[in-house]
Amino acid sequence: MSQSSSTLRERVVTAAERALKQGGSVGSLELLQELGFLYPGHVNDWRKGVLHYTPIEPHIQCGAAKLAEVYRVFAEWAAAKGMQTVEAEYSRRGVGGVEALQVTVDGDDERERFFRTHYASAELSEKKTERLQQKLTKAPDLVVFITVADDAKCSECGIEITPGELLFLEQQQPLCVGCSDLDHLVFLPAGDTAMTRRAKKHSPLSAVVVKFNRSRKRYERQGLLVTSEALAQAEDECIADADQRAARREVAAGQRVVLDQRLVEQMSAAILNEFPHCPPGEARQIAAHAAERGSGRVGRSAAGRELDPKAITLAVIAHVRHVHTNYDSLLMRGVDRRDAREQIRGTLDKVLSRWRGE
Repeated sequence: MSQSSSTLRERVVTAAERALKQGGSVGSLELLQELGFLYPGHVNDWRKGVLHYTPIEPHIQCGAAKLAEVYRVFAEWAAAKGMQTVEAEYSRRGVGGVEALQVTVDGDDERERFFRTHYASAELSEKKTERLQQKLTKAPDLVVFITVADDAKCSECGIEITPGELLFLEQQQPLCVGCSDLDHLVFLPAGDTAMTRRAKKHSPLSAVVVKFNRSRKRYERQGLLVTSEALAQAEDECIADADQRAARREVAAGQRVVLDQRLVEQMSAAILNEFPHCPPGEARQIAAHAAERGSGRVGRSAAGRELDPKAITLAVIAHVRHVHTNYDSLLMRGVDRRDAREQIRGTLDKVLSRWRGE
């Protein structure tokens, strides 16, 4: 076996193990995302029904020969571990109902089935396997956006959708709530987990409401659209067991503190493992900052909580950039972010090399 084949095999096995640990099962699309051959953002857009990414197969960034080897190693890994197969259903939820999504260009049944096949541990109980099957066949929630643009118009009725109003995207075309048949729903703000869970359970139709946060460059959940009857039923149930839930929240809050402290300790150790000459005090400072609950930083991501080396390195780089270079001063003087990063790259690399012991 050549060195390149051996390296690819190791990459595939490592990526498959990581994807399995994160999701409870792993299919070809999840593996390709973990390997960096398929961009997760493109997959998300495909799941939303964006025509540019439908089908998704042409957006795999890997040559045919290498891709065939990836699939071969993946199948051998699954067979060697005695994995069970679970079939997923890739679909999207639109105002017209649930629509199947196509992976391949030609729509060949056998190849489509190949991409839908997921591998999971054969040791899963029957109940856990059933829950996994439900998870893999469930269509994503409907998503409604709070408008932030000044020039949005409904593609059907032509009405202007002003900032702060709701719009729904169907095939990347904006629809007002009236044309998307969601105008009979009421808005339940995010914040009360029990109320949200119960209202969604009782509502025959629901939609997640999100808004784009320009500073963080991401969509953030604002609440849920549900029927008024479902909301009323959820309110009654929450009033009935309010005392019990308050007691459970108090216990859970204490448990979260312990878990957060444990994550900081584990992340500090992981930082020192990757950067053995980093001062221990700074390692803990980096970990505490990266793992702050609700911050959206790398330490709170799935990769960060799994202590992935890439996530650890990103946290250290961010700390060095802000603490050991004049990056912040350059930004305050109006220097473009990309230019500022280029200017401090030499200093950044020196600190990282010193901390690695190179």
